[in-house]
Amino acid sequence: MEGKGRKKELLEKAYELGFEYEKTYKGCSQCVIAAIQDTLDIRDDSVFKAATGLAGGGGLTGIGLCGGYAGGVMVLSQLLGRERSIFDDPERVRFRSFDLAKQLADEFIREFGTIICRDIQIKKFGRPYYLRDPEDFNKFEEAGGHDDKCTDVVGKAAQMAVKIILDEGLVPLK
Repeated sequence: MEGKGRKKELLEKAYELGFEYEKTYKGCSQCVIAAIQDTLDIRDDSVFKAATGLAGGGGLTGIGLCGGYAGGVMVLSQLLGRERSIFDDPERVRFRSFDLAKQLADEFIREFGTIICRDIQIKKFGRPYYLRDPEDFNKFEEAGGHDDKCTDVVGKAAQMAVKIILDEGLVPLK
């Protein structure tokens, strides 16, 4: 398949996997990571595991970064990040990674107006939810949290990150 057609196919796959993983398994940060890694065949279970506590704005608090954004940044850094064995980073790899994270933040801001979980909830639902509270979590679910709201955010986050990865040539287009 030609490059543009293949890229389009991968972007669609990233969205679909992100949407379905969030609908099925929940945990926005891990669902974004799984969708990106599965789309591009770059699985790294330690990166997936490390994202566990980032869901729902961090610990399901809503007050931190969107887990979808955080998961996307984690995979970008998986592909272009500072190595512990070269901690002093003489080639300044971390600054290239910062640029990729900023690109993803810019895409999030264009789409959602923010990278903060609570603020995305306000945009998508009209109000924020405290996901640690069972009653508020049920209201979140009834409002479509895992039907079409956060599932869409996760799908778009995976798609945005895959686009950056492909555009930057971090993974060859197969």
